[in-house]
Amino acid sequence: MHKTDFLVIGSGIAGLTYALKVASKFPDKKVLVMTKATADETNTKYAQGGIAVVNDLENDSFAKHIEDTLIAGDGLCNEKVVEIVVKEGPERVQEIIDWGARFDREDDGDYKRGKEGGHSEFRILHHKDVTGKEMERALLDAVAGQTNIEFIKHCFVIDIITQHHMGYLITKSTPDVECYGVYVLNLETNRIEKILSKITLLATGGNGQVYRTTTNPSIATGDGVSMVYRAKGRIENMEFIQFHPTALYEPGVRGQAFLITEAVRGDGGILRNKNGEAFMERYDERKDLAPRDIVARAIDSEMKRTGTEHVWLDCRHFTKEKFTEHFPNIYEKCLSIGIDITQHMIPVAPAAHYSCGGIKTDEWGRSSIKSLYACGECASTGLHGANRLASNSLLEAMVFAHKCFIDAAEKVKDISFNHSLPDWNAEGTTEPREMILITQSLKELQLIMSDYVGIVRNDVRLQRASRRLDLLWEETEQLYQSSSLSPQLLELRNMITVGYLIVKGASFRKESRGLHYNTDYPGKSHLVQNIVL
Repeated sequence: MHKTDFLVIGSGIAGLTYALKVASKFPDKKVLVMTKATADETNTKYAQGGIAVVNDLENDSFAKHIEDTLIAGDGLCNEKVVEIVVKEGPERVQEIIDWGARFDREDDGDYKRGKEGGHSEFRILHHKDVTGKEMERALLDAVAGQTNIEFIKHCFVIDIITQHHMGYLITKSTPDVECYGVYVLNLETNRIEKILSKITLLATGGNGQVYRTTTNPSIATGDGVSMVYRAKGRIENMEFIQFHPTALYEPGVRGQAFLITEAVRGDGGILRNKNGEAFMERYDERKDLAPRDIVARAIDSEMKRTGTEHVWLDCRHFTKEKFTEHFPNIYEKCLSIGIDITQHMIPVAPAAHYSCGGIKTDEWGRSSIKSLYACGECASTGLHGANRLASNSLLEAMVFAHKCFIDAAEKVKDISFNHSLPDWNAEGTTEPREMILITQSLKELQLIMSDYVGIVRNDVRLQRASRRLDLLWEETEQLYQSSSLSPQLLELRNMITVGYLIVKGASFRKESRGLHYNTDYPGKSHLVQNIVL
């Protein structure tokens, strides 16, 4: 058994920002950061484009950034939260600069600012085309200087510990459900351990792996959302899955796709169909810089209309010097598969990218379960509404990590450890005889979600997905109850839960709004607001 004052699950920008703040404020208290892989293998690491922030008030304003965010969110943003994130954002960005993050600068020392879809001004700070990786590096370096932060790597969190594990019946309407810590599978010892905590922060990232093709790394399996749902916490807006319009199309490649950042279009890249036509003007007056939901649906429509598996991103009018200065990583990746961007167009197609819904939180990052906070992509703070504005996610993670820190710092002094919690009971389980039972179920899940619950949906597809997911859930629960636990089985179980929540939310939403487009309900309804599960 381990005990810690502050438990942080996840080591991306949200988790590390929070850990650094609580460790600095409470040098006498223990901060434990857990990750199921290595410390830097996070969604943050793969964020290319940058971070949206208003720090040039001569040419930009908070009002413009707020308005851009609200327009992208299509009527479902929490306006108070949008104002908090936009106005507190500059101070949080300055913090990470002070911690060592290096954003690109002009010759005069001012920051280079990019423009992406849905933004009315140039406000995206970036480090080449590996902004997330640079921010993660700065945070890990800063965390390394804190003696009271302990990292536990290669540990898989199984479940949040609540009164349920003490024998109490917990339902969605049960008041005062509390988080006492977590059960974890230590992958190095293969033992299930109990970790007690006063305050727990979930910063577990996204769930893109429920789809066949995603820009997310293999760790993005929706673990935090699934754990909170099982613990009877509130989840909302899971139907709003953002598909990035431009992932690199490589024939035969499944799983994690290489992202071609939206900043390429911000710098002048043009989408073309197989006939060479610049088609975006037929779909939106903002053309290639329309919000992501519009661009992704336009590409999907062109692919279906022309019978192709991708469209093209034309950057041939860029000079090599201009492209390699801002996008060296993309240039090298394309070159490695025989694409010289000065001579060839880049084949691109949409891929699952970001979950706008998640664990429902308030403006302080508090979940519906006491002593449990959520931050980053696993949380639904109200900022994104029905569609995330490009490059708002890193900003949100930093602002809400700070909000969680402020609130937790006040609460921790009044919380004691609960020492009456039972150890994990694995009695009666055996090693699974065939791993194919897990791997095949995962393939089925990804096919179901990609074919039936993708960019465009309808009621028949959602009904089919629901029936097939029910069967997968039954089979996987039987395996879970009878088998000794493995990361593969735990991730499968979590992903099936996430798939169920996405389908459930999509089935309840009898309209088309933002990232959810149902051909049976092409219009919007003012009666449908946030869907809480």
